[in-house]
Parts: sequence; C-alpha cells; structure tokens
Amino acid sequence: MSNHMSKATTLGALDQKLLRKRNKRIRRQPVLAWYLFLLPTLLGIAVFMIYPLAESLRLSFTKGADERYVGLENYMSVLESGTFWYSVYNTLYITVFQLLIAIPIGFIIACLINNLRRGSNFFKVLFYLPNVTSIVAAATVFLALLHPDGPLNYVAQLLGFEKVVWLSQPTSAKWGAIILSVWHWLGFVIIINLANLQAISSDYYEAASIDGASGFKQWLYITLPNMVGSLTVLFIIGWIGGLQRFTDAYMLGGLQGSPARSLHTVVGFIFERGFGGHEYGLASAASYILFLFILILTYVNTKVTKMKI
Repeated sequence: MSNHMSKATTLGALDQKLLRKRNKRIRRQPVLAWYLFLLPTLLGIAVFMIYPLAESLRLSFTKGADERYVGLENYMSVLESGTFWYSVYNTLYITVFQLLIAIPIGFIIACLINNLRRGSNFFKVLFYLPNVTSIVAAATVFLALLHPDGPLNYVAQLLGFEKVVWLSQPTSAKWGAIILSVWHWLGFVIIINLANLQAISSDYYEAASIDGASGFKQWLYITLPNMVGSLTVLFIIGWIGGLQRFTDAYMLGGLQGSPARSLHTVVGFIFERGFGGHEYGLASAASYILFLFILILTYVNTKVTKMKI
C-alpha cells in the first residue's frame, strides 16, 4: 500500500514538473515573438546608433589617414582651440536668448488661446505651422526677410527704427538667427503649454472664484505653480536642441558662420573639421566634448529645477 502511495506521489510530482515546464514554454513563446518583431528596430539601433557612437569614440583617439593612436591629443587640441570656444559662445548666446524669448511669450500666448471660447483651433494651427516647416525652407525665407531691403527692415523703418543690415555684423547676425529660432520653435512651446493648461482641474478655479480670488490671482497662484513641470521640460529640451544647433546657422552664415564666424556653432565646428578638413579624429573628440557638455548641463538643470530623472 505504501509502495503504491509513494509511486503515486512520485508520478504526481513528475506530472507537476512537466506541467511547469510546459507552462514556461507557453509563456516563453510570446516573449520570443515580441523579440522577433523588435529585431528590425534593434538592428537599426545597433547599426545606425551604437556602432557609429563606438566608431566615433575610437576615432577620437586617432589622427591622420592611417588612424594612428594619439591618446588624448585630439581632446586637448579642441579644448585649446580659440575657434572652438568662440563657437561655444555663439551657441550659448543664441540658445539663451531663444529660451528667454520663446518660453515666456509661448506661455502667455498659450494662456490667451486657452481662454478663448471660439477660434482656439485656428490659432493653434496658425502658431504651430512654423514648427512643422522644414528649417531649411524657413531659413531660406528668412534670408529674404533679413535682406537690407526686406520686409523686416521695412516694418522697422515704419516704426521709426534705422535700417539694419542683419547678416553683415556679428551681433545683428546672431539676432537674426535668434529671431528665426524663436519663430520656428514658438509653436511647439505653445502646444506643450496648452496641453498642460488644459490638464489643470477646473475645480481649483471654481473654488478660488467662490473664495473671491480675482482672475490675476488665480493665474498667479493656480496656473503658474501647475505649469512648472512643462516649463522645465521645455527649458531642458530647448537647451539640448540649442546646443546641437547647426542647420539654421549654416543656412544663414555658411560653413564658416559668416560674418566673422559669429554664426559658427559647436556642431558647425565639428562639421567643418570633419567634412571640410577631413580631421575626423578632431571632429569626433569635439562631438564627445559636446555630449559631455550637454550631459552636465542637463543634470544641473534637473537638479536646480528638482525634476526627477
């Protein structure tokens, strides 16, 4: 009797073990199918992102057509280059003023559109159109707008200002790039702010109205605190995009960022040295310095604004 019971127990244990294995195989099959569908994307990431990053890192320690190893020489050359630091200054100058102008104006316009009872969709489309326009096309249009006899100077003269030859002086050329970047990015700022504004519960405003709070106080004590998240995200996205600026400055100022390299950005420096001078090791080193610069600034921004990453 005991032998039969022990055999039955052993068979039951074997059956449970086989059942568990079968269930594992069944659960593993969908997982394998998911990886199969992800395979083209994973291959694309490996070929077009991971491999170029690794190859660029390798090239940053080499020099010349024979790709001889030179250690940190390329990094030292970049950091000792006056042209590189001037391109950093130009990039920061344009980016800082782009953020200082576009984010507050975009926030105010978003608040005004959010309060409209009619026509809000029209203004959303109107302001967002520049953002979906190719920056190359936009810069081409701005070359005409910034012409000494262009529409921008015509309006300025009507308002009593003197004619400005925008792309002939370093400061005015930078401000021409700032105007272009603000115009192109403003619609994105408005849409992000609108999404956050519409997510704020109307109960807050109703409670504030019952307590006798004016519209300005509601905006100051309800709207602004609830907008900190989106404004922080816009600030960080703007920093990252601004530090990688190239196309608009290249279209307005050419390869060397004329006039007097005032539109020569960090990515422009990398492009000029890599594709113009065939100094691929130097260009790769500059790319990784830019990467570290963006990484540090993003980390500092998230800590200052107390944003979780």
